[in-house]
Order: sequence, then C-alpha cells, then structure tokens
Amino acid sequence: MTDTAGGERGSDAPEAPATRREAAAARRGLAAGEPGFQTHVRAARSELETQLAHARAEFEEANARITQRTGRNLILAILIGLAIGVVVLASLIFFKQLFVLFALAASTLGTFEFSRALRTSGRKVDVVAQLIAGTLLVLAGFFLQPWLHWIGAFAAVALVVVWRLVGQLFADDGRSHGRVLGDVLVAAFVQLYVPFLASLCVALLAQDGGQWWVLAFIIVAVASDTGAYVSGLTLGRSGRHPMAPRISPKKTWEGFAGAAVAAVIAGLLLAPLMLGLPIWTGVVIGLVILGTATAGDLGESMIKRDLGIKDMSSWLPGHGGVLDRLDSILPSTTAALALYYLLSPLGVA
Repeated sequence: MTDTAGGERGSDAPEAPATRREAAAARRGLAAGEPGFQTHVRAARSELETQLAHARAEFEEANARITQRTGRNLILAILIGLAIGVVVLASLIFFKQLFVLFALAASTLGTFEFSRALRTSGRKVDVVAQLIAGTLLVLAGFFLQPWLHWIGAFAAVALVVVWRLVGQLFADDGRSHGRVLGDVLVAAFVQLYVPFLASLCVALLAQDGGQWWVLAFIIVAVASDTGAYVSGLTLGRSGRHPMAPRISPKKTWEGFAGAAVAAVIAGLLLAPLMLGLPIWTGVVIGLVILGTATAGDLGESMIKRDLGIKDMSSWLPGHGGVLDRLDSILPSTTAALALYYLLSPLGVA
C-alpha cells in the first residue's frame, strides 16, 4: 500500500508541472497567433475606433453649433474662465497680496489693448505714459492712504494729459485743435476707465476683510453675466426683446431677467455666509452690482461699436480681450467699495 501510494506520488510529481507548462504554452499560442483571436482583437479595436470617431464628430458638431450661436468657442471659454477663477480664488483666500499682482497685470494688459484699439481708430495715445501712470495708480490704491490714492489718481491723469500735449507740440503734423482736445480727453478716459477702477478694487482689498468683499462682488458680477447668458439663450428662443439694440443687439430683457435672478441669489448666499451681514443686505448687494455690471457691459459695447471692433483683442480665446472680461467687473469696483463702507458696520462681530 505504501509502495503503491509512493508510486502514485512519484508518477504525479512530474505530471502537474508538465500540465501547467502545456496550459501556459497554449495560452501563449492563443495570444500570439491564432486566427480567431486576432479577428476578435481587430474587431474590438475597429469598434472602439469607430465609437471614438463618432463621439468626436458629435462633439465637434455640437461645439460648432454652440460657436455659431454664441459667436465664440464656449468650451474653450469655460476652461479659460475656470483657470482664471482658480488663480483669483487662490490669491484672495491664501495670500491677498498676490491678488495685487493679478490686478496689476489685468490693468496693464487692459490699458495696453485699449490704447492700441484707440490708436488703430486714429487717436493719438501715448502707450508708455498710460502704462507708467496706470501701474503707479494701481499700486497707490493698495499701499497708500485713501486721500493719497485720490491725489495719485489726479497725478496719473495729469501725467498722461501733459505727456500728450508735449508730444503734440513736437509732432508738427497739422492736427486740428479739436482732434488734439479729443486725444487729451481720451488719454484721461483711459486712466479713469481701467487703472483707476482697478485701483479701487485693490483699495477695497486693503481694507480689513477686504478680500472677502472683493471675492463676493466678483462672484455676483460673474453670476450676473452667467445668468444673462443662459437666460438669453433659453428664454430668447421663444421671443427676443432687445434691451439696447443700437448699442448691443444681443442684449435682451430675457437675459437681464436671468442676470437679476442670478445676482440676487448670489447676494443672498454671500451676504450671511461670506460677509457676515444680515440676509436682506444680499438683495441690496445683488441689485447694485447687477446695475453696475449691466452698465459696464453696455458701456464697453458702446465703446467697441464706436471703434468699429468686435473684441478689444484676441488674447483670451473664446473671450476676446482682457477688457471684454472686465467690462462688468471694473465699474462694479466703485459700487463694491461704497457698499463696504455702508454695510460693513452691520456685520456680526
């Protein structure tokens, strides 16, 4: 019995490894070259490629329809907007001094593209003077006392005006007095429209808890723009009622209604949760920022229409230029700073 068992064990010992080797060899052979398996792999790969190509075609077709309807690459615009939003959010939450650099960069680029657009239209704009004055003005808004900031604003305007007048003295190009006066007014307007409003934003940032107010008014302004965009696309299908057809034919009352709802909802959420204010102040914040954001949007549309351009530049794909993204935010800085002084005493200590 022992021998039999031993013999059985002896005969089994070499057989199991052989069986495993044969199975492994069979699997290698199947994977390596059996016609049935190759056909299956090719069919699966072909089906996957077909599905991917179909999905890509559908995506490109949908994106083309959206681009045709909205006039911009919406998906790319969303991605760029999210990237900018992350930078703004991170700078305000973690180290608000970094936002000063962001505001300075936005102001510089906006001033440059606005000056370039004005020069293209025939206006004489001294870009170097505008950039120097604008940089000093934005920094003054954050680092100097309010009364010195206002003196800085006056000095910035005076610098670009005097620079333009001196430059015209040496130009000797026969430019009429009316054109020269127009150039001077335009020079002052560039400073007041871009760097000065940007400096008010960083002046608000410099206040105690100012980073939350800056973040709040930007969120409300963006919510207003988004609400107007979505509402204009959806409600506008059944019937469009232009808001200011001579200025911006695409702006509708349907879009304004969506902007109002979005701005008020954002204000109601941000006032108690972020700013520590009574909830009713959220309605005030939402409506005030709605008004300034809408006025800023229409104002820039009027400027571009007067200049005969669609966008200030093409630096931000899907958005246009820097000023095309700041048109509703820049005018809202004045309202946000005023709301801070009026409403912050109501905050919960």
